[in-house]
Amino acid sequence: MAVSPVDEVLRRELDDLVDGMCKAVNDPKRLLVLYALRNGAHTVTELCEVIGAPQSNTSQHLAVLRDRGLVEAVRRGNTIVYSLRHPKVIEAIDVLRGVMNDELDRRHSRARNRGESREDAWPPDDA
Repeated sequence: MAVSPVDEVLRRELDDLVDGMCKAVNDPKRLLVLYALRNGAHTVTELCEVIGAPQSNTSQHLAVLRDRGLVEAVRRGNTIVYSLRHPKVIEAIDVLRGVMNDELDRRHSRARNRGESREDAWPPDDA
C-alpha cells in the first residue's frame, strides 16, 4: 500500500503547532501554571505558590505562555492578573495525559509479564 503525501497546508500547520503551542507546553512548570488558571485568574504571587518557583522564574513562564497566546494578562490597579485564554488547551493536555497513562499501563503490564519492575517500564529507552 502506497503512503499518501502529506498535504502542504497540514505540514505548515503542524510546523506552526510545534513552533507555537508545543514549545509553550514543554515545561512542567508551565503546565502547572495552565492548570492553576483553569479555575480562574491569579496574580503572579499566587502562581508562584502554586508552582513552587520564584517570581522571576514564574514571570518568565508567564511571558512564554502569553507570547504563545495561551494566557492573557489584565491590569487591575497595581496588580496584573493572569487568566487562561483558551480553556480547550487543558482538554488537549488531558488527552495527552490519558494517552501517556494508557501507555504506562501497557508498559507496566509488559514489564510485569517479563518479571521486571515498574521502573524498568518507563521512561522508554528512546526518551
